[in-house]
Amino acid sequence: MQKMIPVDEALNIMLRCATPLPSETIPFLDAAGRVLYDTIKSEIDVPPLDNSAMDGYAVRFEDTRGAEKNCPVKLCIMDEIKAGDFSDSITLTPGHAIRIMTGAPIPRGADSVIPVEDTTEEEDHVLLFRSLKKNENIRFAGEDIQSGQIVLKQGDMLRSAHVGLLASLNYEQVQVYGRPSVAVISTGNEVVDVGSPIRKGQIRNSNAYTLYSEIKKYGAIPHYRGIARDTFEETKKMFQDSLEHDIIITTGGVSMGKYDFVKNVMHDMQIDVKIETIAMKPGKPVVFGTRGNTLFFGLPGNPVSTMIAFIEFVRPVILRMMGMRQLDKPFVNAVCDEDISKKPGRRHYIRAFFYADTNGDLHVSTTGPQGSGILRSMTQANCLIILPETVEKVHKGEKVRIQLINHEEI
Repeated sequence: MQKMIPVDEALNIMLRCATPLPSETIPFLDAAGRVLYDTIKSEIDVPPLDNSAMDGYAVRFEDTRGAEKNCPVKLCIMDEIKAGDFSDSITLTPGHAIRIMTGAPIPRGADSVIPVEDTTEEEDHVLLFRSLKKNENIRFAGEDIQSGQIVLKQGDMLRSAHVGLLASLNYEQVQVYGRPSVAVISTGNEVVDVGSPIRKGQIRNSNAYTLYSEIKKYGAIPHYRGIARDTFEETKKMFQDSLEHDIIITTGGVSMGKYDFVKNVMHDMQIDVKIETIAMKPGKPVVFGTRGNTLFFGLPGNPVSTMIAFIEFVRPVILRMMGMRQLDKPFVNAVCDEDISKKPGRRHYIRAFFYADTNGDLHVSTTGPQGSGILRSMTQANCLIILPETVEKVHKGEKVRIQLINHEEI
């Protein structure tokens, strides 16, 4: 029997086998959730011109000196500039103001904008009720982005703001890394799919659909291949029929039982099995191997074990194949609100819920019973308490390390 591999060593082995996929060019509107393939430099200034941050009046700040509510300064209105207007012929002269809208270009001669709420307009004049500093309420050309500036780096995960940024730079298309195709295979005579008749002694197939949703969540392309019944031949055929995918994931069939065929099939198909057990709980019987460019994950059959193994191992592998540089969920420390005991030797991942108290301090408590078949406890969790291999007891009031599973990677 292969010895248990420490969690960090196991993850490093998996990541070394995960090669970023070739690039593809997609419409920029489809870029959210994809990983940028090439670094992007701006060829323009954003904004392209100095412009007003307020609806108000473009003025010379010197002309506003001494203006107060009870002693306003009076300036003659000489013109108006709307957003989208531009005219080289307009030049502000001393003692005058130009009515201006938010986003409109600052005219020559003006060096400040007074908001409309600090003024009162009377016929062709405006009364200013406060003085201004130079450059007040002006957004300068290149204030957001300067021409030649690197705005997006290779390996950046593109989000909604990035899509807006691409639009502002006039990128109709963008080059991104490909998305891995992931096959999901359930195993076991006892497993029954949703909508199919079920008899006593059988269970509904939750694992495949949990995995399908997680794969989709992290940007890969899931393909549910069905249930392999407990025979060597059917398990092998299901593997063979899935070889066109970049990743193959099975759930169940990886323990030491008489009808657990996944490892035997992997060896028979000359899959290079690199990991058979990992020093963690839940999720100990995780199998990992490679054949060519295809990666194989044999995950445990218990629902929580499956999901935690996915979060800790399959998720970062998918992200690496998509070209992403940031793979780690954030870790923080929190005060534990209860006593927790465990046996030494394995790293424990305990389903938990963290919150901030009235002082802003983080606290955490478990979501109840931690049996690896209790999937409901994952629905109530927003983090995992990580207890190191050597720890046996955590006392109420002690700080523990928690992994924020619902937060983006950092």
